[in-house]
Amino acid sequence: MYDVVILGAGPAGLTAAIYAARANLTPVVVTGPLFGGQLALTTEVENFPGFPDGVLGPELMELMKRQAERFGAEIRIGDVTDIALTQQPLRMTLNGELLETQSLIIATGASARLLDVPGESEFFGRGVSSCATCDGFFYRGKTVVVVGGGDSAVEEGSFLTRYASKVYIVHRRDRLRASQILQDRAMKNEKIAFIWDTVVEEIIGDENTGVTAARLRNVITRAEEVLAVDGVFLAIGHVPNTKLFEGQLKLDGQGYIVTDSRMHTNIPGVFACGDCQDYIYRQAITAAGTGCMAAMEAEKFLAEVEGRAYPA
Repeated sequence: MYDVVILGAGPAGLTAAIYAARANLTPVVVTGPLFGGQLALTTEVENFPGFPDGVLGPELMELMKRQAERFGAEIRIGDVTDIALTQQPLRMTLNGELLETQSLIIATGASARLLDVPGESEFFGRGVSSCATCDGFFYRGKTVVVVGGGDSAVEEGSFLTRYASKVYIVHRRDRLRASQILQDRAMKNEKIAFIWDTVVEEIIGDENTGVTAARLRNVITRAEEVLAVDGVFLAIGHVPNTKLFEGQLKLDGQGYIVTDSRMHTNIPGVFACGDCQDYIYRQAITAAGTGCMAAMEAEKFLAEVEGRAYPA
């Protein structure tokens, strides 16, 4: 029987582990399929406080892991395959082993929707990105492609014009789905050009320098062209990693876990933090902040059910 189990080892999960461990709750952190979350796929992180010269995404996650372990957190490699949250204790199966816990912090994150084209996975983090806020700075004076036609694509395209000399927004239809005000703003931006009725067929690059071009195909004429670019930004949405909780936790229409302002879900003792419940910001620092909140709320919950005094 554990006091708290944390699902996910990205910024939210590991921050929750640090706080829970310092509260002597001996948390167990289940890494999931990708230790470090999306930061494990990121090269340099320059917007996380405390690193004036930047830090590699995997290195930042390793530092967080070591900090959590220093205070007594236990890191378990694997993925929970089934879970029961309808009664206490909460139960789940990890690598064939039954785990029981009084509280649960869900930090399973979200995954960017991918194009599933050649070169995408090979160059992810080396010219392929799903976060303009995170990586835009590295494309100062360069040419980039943004794939998508909704609010996210147009917002990211407009944001990238702060750095890039040219931004191509590639959309498979002949009109955008973004709100009109965003469309009008982008249409007036001289740095943005639209490529309509077109999809990305392949991302081309060099092992040493990263992305060098994108192969495009017009869905109407079937004509193909190779467009020289330095980066490809995916803006076709994210998928929260919450399928395991369907039918037990309250999810919104997109599958994100619904929480109150204190990270409580609809089930007492179950909390959620990070990108699995935040579809707006999706930043490492905001995920870490909600991880802190979830751990503090779990500590309060355990103090109440066990009749322990909680420090003010």
